[in-house]
Amino acid sequence: MEFNYCCSICNKTFDIVPDLNLCPDCSKNQQADQPLSGVLEVKLKGFVDKNFAISDLLPVEPEFFPPSPVGNTPLWEPYNLRKKTGFRNLFIKDDGSNPTSSFKDRASFLVSAFAKKFNINDIALASTGNAGSSMAGIGAAAGQTITLFLPKAAPPAKLVQALQYGAKVYRVDGSYDLAYDISLAFSQKKGGMNRNTAFNPMTIEGKKTVSLELFKQLNQAPDLVFVSAGDGCILAGVYKGFKDLKQLGIISSIPKIIAVQAKTSDALFRAYSTGKFKNIPTSTVADSICVDVPRNGIHALAQIRQFNGEVMRVSDDEIIRAQASLSRTTGLFTEPAGAAAFAGFLKAAPGIDPDSLIVVMTTGNGLKDSASASLGIAVPETLIHSVDNI
Repeated sequence: MEFNYCCSICNKTFDIVPDLNLCPDCSKNQQADQPLSGVLEVKLKGFVDKNFAISDLLPVEPEFFPPSPVGNTPLWEPYNLRKKTGFRNLFIKDDGSNPTSSFKDRASFLVSAFAKKFNINDIALASTGNAGSSMAGIGAAAGQTITLFLPKAAPPAKLVQALQYGAKVYRVDGSYDLAYDISLAFSQKKGGMNRNTAFNPMTIEGKKTVSLELFKQLNQAPDLVFVSAGDGCILAGVYKGFKDLKQLGIISSIPKIIAVQAKTSDALFRAYSTGKFKNIPTSTVADSICVDVPRNGIHALAQIRQFNGEVMRVSDDEIIRAQASLSRTTGLFTEPAGAAAFAGFLKAAPGIDPDSLIVVMTTGNGLKDSASASLGIAVPETLIHSVDNI
């Protein structure tokens, strides 16, 4: 298999080298407070049959990957939920079971391997929490040095997790967007590799592995995929995997992908409706998808439009209710961002063919943010001393 980079805007191709992150031409048109211009995708050329190994479709050789069991996450068949909703072909892809309990391990795994291939030991990034703790954990397994920039609102559990893995953590007095800009300035000053979402092409490429796994687990592509969206990088990764499978002749069409955003952090939704990205301060209980300017916004919206996808919104209340409902119906405890995808499915369900093959992607474990989860439950306040108090 042969691989190169291709600009998502001008379609120019480039060799895959570690010091190239964005298209040299299109990135010159970058405007302030706008998504990245000139995001690069990895393009492949070659042939595999439907029994392919996932590593066959990745641009880094297996010997460079760290010894961490990323991927091959469970595809749940939720009997109670199927019965309750009437969707007998409903599945849940549980990426909270990755090594650091987050979907972001898929990107970190490939970024780590890419850095190792080129003898780069220092990796920096910004994160709302999951990408940072993910890169810290995967970096620990690889023996790499990780520098992380977290916004002040990042959940404590994700901060503690990153520190446990040995990352150097800087807390930023501001939003994720400010942390993103500081991390890029840090990498420019100190060198090494930057893992920032969409900026590093390997982030999208690593995330495509979820689509390859879904095909292997289902032995076909699903009809519908619900995925939460913030920066639009996971969304682009899901599309990328299915695009590769279609290019290789393994599937005949791209599934309909529905991106779900929080109503109070809905930059993709607004741009999908108006064609313009506006930098509006955001906040949501789903911290993993809380961004002011989606860094992969231009590229992600182009995918949605090309393949007839959709963007929808759910409220924080709907997210919290969906989180509790999913836990109580299936036994799967996902963080608010994962619950956002499930909330989107519940909201869209009345208009969906009940025979559709549907996958809801849950992107992180609920213990990543127990404070948010507590909003949907009643914690007992009264202490008892014996069974007579019941």
